[in-house]
Amino acid sequence: MTTTTETRPFEAEVAQVLRLVTHSLYSHKEIFLRELVSNASDACDKLRFQAIGKPELLGDDAGLHIDVDFDSDAKTITIHDNGIGMSRDEVIANLGSIASSGTRRFLESLSGEQQADARLIGQFGVGFYSAFVVADKVTVLTRRAGADAGDAVRWESDGKGEYALAAADLPARGTSVVLHLKDDDAEFLGHWKLRDLITRYSDHVAFPIRMHKQKDGKPTDEWETVNNASALWAKAKAGITDDQYKAFYKSLGHDFNDPLAWSHHRVEGSQRFTTLLYIPAQPPFDLLMGGRDERKGVKLYIKRVFIMDAAAELLPNYLRFVRGVVDADDLPLNVSREILQHNRQIERIKASCVKRVLDLLEKLATSDADKFKTFCGAFGNTLKEGLVEDPANRERIAKLLRFASTHADDGAQNVSLDEYIARMQPGQDAIWYVTADSYKAAAGSPQLEAFKAKGIEVLLMFDRVDAWVLGQFTEYAGKQLRNVAKGELPLDEADKKKQEAAAKEAEPLVKKLKDLLGGRVSDVKVSARLTDSPSCLALSDYELAPHLARLLREAGQAVPDSKPTLEINPAHALVKRIDAEADHAKAEDLALLLLEQAEITAGALLPDPAAFVQRMNRLLAD
Repeated sequence: MTTTTETRPFEAEVAQVLRLVTHSLYSHKEIFLRELVSNASDACDKLRFQAIGKPELLGDDAGLHIDVDFDSDAKTITIHDNGIGMSRDEVIANLGSIASSGTRRFLESLSGEQQADARLIGQFGVGFYSAFVVADKVTVLTRRAGADAGDAVRWESDGKGEYALAAADLPARGTSVVLHLKDDDAEFLGHWKLRDLITRYSDHVAFPIRMHKQKDGKPTDEWETVNNASALWAKAKAGITDDQYKAFYKSLGHDFNDPLAWSHHRVEGSQRFTTLLYIPAQPPFDLLMGGRDERKGVKLYIKRVFIMDAAAELLPNYLRFVRGVVDADDLPLNVSREILQHNRQIERIKASCVKRVLDLLEKLATSDADKFKTFCGAFGNTLKEGLVEDPANRERIAKLLRFASTHADDGAQNVSLDEYIARMQPGQDAIWYVTADSYKAAAGSPQLEAFKAKGIEVLLMFDRVDAWVLGQFTEYAGKQLRNVAKGELPLDEADKKKQEAAAKEAEPLVKKLKDLLGGRVSDVKVSARLTDSPSCLALSDYELAPHLARLLREAGQAVPDSKPTLEINPAHALVKRIDAEADHAKAEDLALLLLEQAEITAGALLPDPAAFVQRMNRLLAD
């Protein structure tokens, strides 16, 4: 057979991944076998599912399996599966490029120190390239199920920027990945070494992983299964050790770390299904790149037949960090994603999964403070989305959230809403919070001054999701959540009289500032919020916070224009100077500076930064 070999360059993202792989993963080289076996298992899963509707794809080779072989003389390791295989176009798409646009964004965001972190491999769906950790050349031979023998494909690369593609002739479907090992990695050319890695990382792959039987230290022609080849989740919990749970998670989640916690349940009755759900210790890659649309992580099986990565149907978006397996007994095997979206049984399974995850998190919160702190640091922001997305579980989710507050000055987000309520001042009837771009901006907000003076704790909200969530999450345990920057502050009679007297005395100053600021503000008022700062912005109950308005505009969203209300502290030296300044130009500069510093502390963009700098320079030089 005459074949023409075509040489193609890798796409840029693949080249970046290969540089990461070949230069950074020195301490975890053995991970290549787990990744390639996992890919082979996926190929078998896909064929088994497609064969439900097209049994002819299996032909006379219905026993799906994965074979691992080695050749000490040739210094090669071969991982072969008789799964779905790939066409030429699929080889180019899967091995020559990375389809996910998020991969590039992720790689560009890595610092030099992070790039050396071996835990990253596998988390961005490119585990195949881990082959180049131990191999200086990789050959892939593949034939898609249902294709003719002459439609097979040969792919080969040394991982240095290009790959060669040629037609091939294979007698059977499936894929063989041949690793030509580097001299330094000859340690993997041994039966017991490879078998140990299979047992450690892939023991519960649901297909037989076979190796040649050994006799007198030499391989025979007979194959033997070297893994458990059974679905871990289908076993009784009493017969599964913690180490087995952890090993299964690592093979399932492409993660070097142990999971924080897991939940394994079998539901009996009118509907029967099994769930095995894990909470990772760090964000999976699709979470890092903002993967809300195309999500993986919880696999759907029906009677142990893989159907799809169906996380969107099995868990809501705010729990997209969960990894695991759901195996249902009562769904039709030919179920499609469209059917899943309108299936009552799936809704019941989804509700059960949500309950199990929240149960698990509540248990962590009460029994293991360190692990729960780790969870909050990794996924607290994501969980907050559930306050909007899952009203039925809003109270449960709210109990699990943790925030920074003025109760401590370390910036740690470890205050629960229940702890806040327990510390409320006598007569206090609201949970007060402030939103900002960062912890320092929140903690330094001038709107906090009156609250600090009265000993009232304020929650400091500085995550991007906070302002969106708090627009719809307005009450907890019968207490209103209120923004310190919005509306009128509740004052007792003595404070009201004091405030009214201060406002009356400052009427000429307020009028002067309104004239000086003109159309830049909607109103000027004497503030009940300020004790030390000269000014701040006050918002109406339905007005967007300036920093949130800025973020929405940056995201291309239409935001209605609004003029702020400026609140002033008449006792402050700067405000007194404006009151006493007879020169109109200087008074105008001072008034605009008063407004602009309030806008800056509120996170707003100045409309004319150059004019602000010039104004500052004039006043400093005066």
